[in-house]
Amino acid sequence: MKSVLVIGMGRFGRHLAKRMLDLGNDVMIVDSNEKLIGELSATFEDSQIGDCTNENVIKSLGVDQFDICFVTIGEDFQSSLVITSLLKKYNAKFVMAKANQDIQADLLKKIGADEIVYPEKETANRLAVRYNAKNVFDYIPLTSEFSLYEIPIIRDWAGKTIFDIDVRKKYKVNIIAVKKGNSLQSLPGADYRFDFDDHIVVIGASADVFKLTSKT
Repeated sequence: MKSVLVIGMGRFGRHLAKRMLDLGNDVMIVDSNEKLIGELSATFEDSQIGDCTNENVIKSLGVDQFDICFVTIGEDFQSSLVITSLLKKYNAKFVMAKANQDIQADLLKKIGADEIVYPEKETANRLAVRYNAKNVFDYIPLTSEFSLYEIPIIRDWAGKTIFDIDVRKKYKVNIIAVKKGNSLQSLPGADYRFDFDDHIVVIGASADVFKLTSKT
């Protein structure tokens, strides 16, 4: 379990805070909107009304006690900069800040943000890859070259084992899981025998994965 501070209860901030809470973390939320905090207080026991651009507010939160501090303010970038700077001033261990543009990310990094997240950009990239490529059901980028993909098996694989197909050598991808309906089998052995409706989760370069999906 981690101790998490989420500043800014816009759509992204609310979804992030709720998901972190669902995963069993200790979550504190802060926003200057009194009505919004009142509505969310039933879900988040640890909630506070406050303008985090005010140094005294940041100081009162004890930000150095949190494992992660998220700055999820999207509309007011100046406030995001001020808050990120104050978090680092008061020794926040790890600050993740939201950016909408590259220039915003550069500025946030310069004042000490440990990591930048682009929710709109990342969602757009995932959707573009998913709907541009044939038979890609999900996609998670890992590096500039390698990503995780959920794809269906080639029809001819049904009834054969991973060893029979020799996926790594023939297609230059690694199978890290097999998805069957809502169940997921991680790291299947070489003796795993495919069913007709299996999906596989593979790691590989985009060009190699797209060559494979073109055959499905």
